[in-house]
Amino acid sequence: MNTYNVITPDFINLCITSSSQQSCCVERRFQKGITIDEFKGKLELLTGGNPATMKIEVYDKNDKLICKLDDGQRLLGSYPIDNGMKILVIDNFSRTEENLNNVEKFEISEEEYAKRSDTVKAFLEKNKLGKYNEEEMKRKAEEKKKEEEAEALAAQSCKVGDRCEVCVPNQPKRKATIMYIGKTEFKEGWWIGVKYDEPLGKNDGTVNRKKYFECLPKYGGFVKPAHVKVGDFPEDEFDLDEEL
Repeated sequence: MNTYNVITPDFINLCITSSSQQSCCVERRFQKGITIDEFKGKLELLTGGNPATMKIEVYDKNDKLICKLDDGQRLLGSYPIDNGMKILVIDNFSRTEENLNNVEKFEISEEEYAKRSDTVKAFLEKNKLGKYNEEEMKRKAEEKKKEEEAEALAAQSCKVGDRCEVCVPNQPKRKATIMYIGKTEFKEGWWIGVKYDEPLGKNDGTVNRKKYFECLPKYGGFVKPAHVKVGDFPEDEFDLDEEL
């Protein structure tokens, strides 16, 4: 068995191209100590070629053929390759994007798909999973209905002009005045539009170009009814004479 030694340096920079896309060339750095079979595995990621069928040719900067890498167990560095040489990957079975675009696409009608027993839909139906679990879907629908009813009840307990305290989880409490109660176009469900006492909001009562109420920029916000506590929350009074 022949023994091949790697001659320093340990790394080499090569330009990689393929027979299907010779106009496209990428430069990569490789270890000289890898075998040609290992080299083919790396070229697969770059060109889409199949290591089992690809052939590799080496060209110099003048496009002169230097050698062919045809011994899978031989080391890359044992071939007469220098920095900047071009590696041409020849593989008629490579799957490039251009080739895939020419492949005839498989299409099936919804009726035919529903009749098949080897589909994801058939598996879900057989095992009563996801939307095909009637009891689970019914339970979720009932839970959602109860949440919507509770949200509507909480919203209707508020009135425009009420003073309130906004208590959103993981955020500081903020005093505000209720300016809007109802549904919105930006999200489903009930929302309370508030004008904060301080510029701690996100808007001026307008969301996605729709005006829900009037206030100064950064003073407006929308929160869920569950996060609004109506009560006697007077505005804070600041005595500027007492400030240092």
